[in-house]
Amino acid sequence: MGTSREGVNPKLATIQALLAKAEDSATPEAEAELARTRAMEMMAKYGVDEALLSDGQPSRDAIVTRNVDLPNPWSMPRARLMYFIAEAVGCQPIHIGARGAGTRRVQIVGYESDVQRAEILYASLLLQMFNGLNAQAVPYGVRSARAWRNSWQVGFIVRVTDRLKATEEAARAAAGAEMSAAGRSGELVLADRDAMVQAAFKVENPSVRTQRGSYSGNGYGAGVAAGNRADIGGTRRIGATTAGALSA
Repeated sequence: MGTSREGVNPKLATIQALLAKAEDSATPEAEAELARTRAMEMMAKYGVDEALLSDGQPSRDAIVTRNVDLPNPWSMPRARLMYFIAEAVGCQPIHIGARGAGTRRVQIVGYESDVQRAEILYASLLLQMFNGLNAQAVPYGVRSARAWRNSWQVGFIVRVTDRLKATEEAARAAAGAEMSAAGRSGELVLADRDAMVQAAFKVENPSVRTQRGSYSGNGYGAGVAAGNRADIGGTRRIGATTAGALSA
């Protein structure tokens, strides 16, 4: 993957600076929204550009396997957020499970540029999620405050990652007619990358069971609303869905 002499890709550095501005409590909300919007537009475009530039150059953006350990508190919501972000940006994740002391591990298989994108987005959206959660007052009469807060986080994750997927899909669709460095169409390059990631994932995890969960509770709806407000740069407003699968 292309980097500067210091080893930091300048496009990613710009995106991280925009996200940092958006997360700063001293930034006026209007400026924060503009920063988030620009950051996510750049992030989606960066993913497509890396794919086209790396076509025919396997060493430039190789497939990697990354193990990400997510600690308590709230290790399971952290794992869900990491899983769905990685999936949205073209990686193949798997939830390995508990690793001791409440820590959970998510393994991510994908092109290095996409894994990096997932990690940057995770850091930003995790902060947004926890800031939003800390601002919540658990409604009177709720039997379990912890269960309510958990369902709030699930609602946030589902909504915000659905919107992230829409942004990524729009960037991929726009690149369909572009040409790669090797002279192939963007549509073909992106399809080949998807197939290569799936093949590498199967080598790493030849036997995988898939679970599909459903989530409910008053907190879920509040979390969905917060996820809708978390501006990740997309202009489409899409309907909330049930949470997807975490592979066990």
